[in-house]
Amino acid sequence: MEDAATEIQVQGLELDYTCLLWDADMRYENGDWHYYKFNGKERWNELIPNSESRLEQMKYMLNAYRVLLTRARSGMIICVPEGNSHKTTTGFWEDETRLPEYYNGTYEYLKSIGFEEI
Repeated sequence: MEDAATEIQVQGLELDYTCLLWDADMRYENGDWHYYKFNGKERWNELIPNSESRLEQMKYMLNAYRVLLTRARSGMIICVPEGNSHKTTTGFWEDETRLPEYYNGTYEYLKSIGFEEI
């Protein structure tokens, strides 16, 4: 990998190859896309479209992924993490902000529409 960049940094660029790391902020769950915002400490909060502000946040997220998904000319790899399913010796999740179920729906959806696993 040569450089890492955000959607703002790559907007308007055409790149030969790209790699996108899909996080738990936009997840495919039960046949729909759901949007989440990390509270900066220990959990993801789902964005519910119950205000103009929330709708704008969701549109911004969707557009960020659109920008990132449309930069590659020759090829793209999309990495959807497996998540962390490990528990500590006391029985708590090692990292409950990265549970596998946060990523599984998106991974399965991308496979179902023809994305090839490498």
